[in-house]
Amino acid sequence: MPVADALREAVIAAARAAAAEILRVYDTCFDVEHKADDSPLTAADLAAHRCIVDRLEALTPEIPVLSEESADTIPTLLRRTWSRLWVVDPLDGTREFVKRNGEFTVNIALVDEGEVVFGVIQAPVTGALWHGTRGRGAFRRDGDADVALRTRTPAQAPLRVAASRSHRNARTEALLERIASATGAAGEPVALGSSLKFCRLAEGGMDVYPRFGPTSEWDTAAGQAIVEAAGGAVLDPRGRPLRYNQSDTLLNGDFMALGDPALPWKEWLGERA
Repeated sequence: MPVADALREAVIAAARAAAAEILRVYDTCFDVEHKADDSPLTAADLAAHRCIVDRLEALTPEIPVLSEESADTIPTLLRRTWSRLWVVDPLDGTREFVKRNGEFTVNIALVDEGEVVFGVIQAPVTGALWHGTRGRGAFRRDGDADVALRTRTPAQAPLRVAASRSHRNARTEALLERIASATGAAGEPVALGSSLKFCRLAEGGMDVYPRFGPTSEWDTAAGQAIVEAAGGAVLDPRGRPLRYNQSDTLLNGDFMALGDPALPWKEWLGERA
């Protein structure tokens, strides 16, 4: 499915409008609730959700919207009939938002027949925005100027490995040790919250982003679109690109995001490859 320039710009405008809604809450003494899975929820999540959904429904009424904040209200059987859909995380990194460290984003992605074809990530605090479209490249936009992005290929040791601020675990630490053993140089872990890890990978500032443990489809879709458009890959343990809206669950399994798809990541995973 081609993505027209006008559609791209309208979605970028929606992401920026949602960022403005988030910042209005960010500057107040906001309350924090918790969902059934114990993940935090704030007024900023809900305001950004309403902003994005309203704009996307007006922009493309024929394409349904799957947002983190309304996913529980959509029957699975209905969702599985959608061949095209928007996948939205109105505020990715709510934990980082609550900590007020600035490392949170707005994520919007377009999925066509299970494949992500377009994505936008907006960082509300810095104003930086990243977008990527299959076949047309990835870009960082500061203000109104786009700068083309390419992942670091070929990657060179020491590899720079993205590590989550809120979800780092023993398996990630073990992977860092295997990378050091395989390359002869210790990997350089860089802690960063939310989908900003995908953006740094697309910019060539990181080489590998491993994630062990569940994420939701709205956590990865926009980032995958941008990384792939910049020359990288986001793969499951069998080496397949992540796909979307293909099962009853909206959870991803383990994945490896690579700036250089030629990296020997299966060797690093050992028996898990």
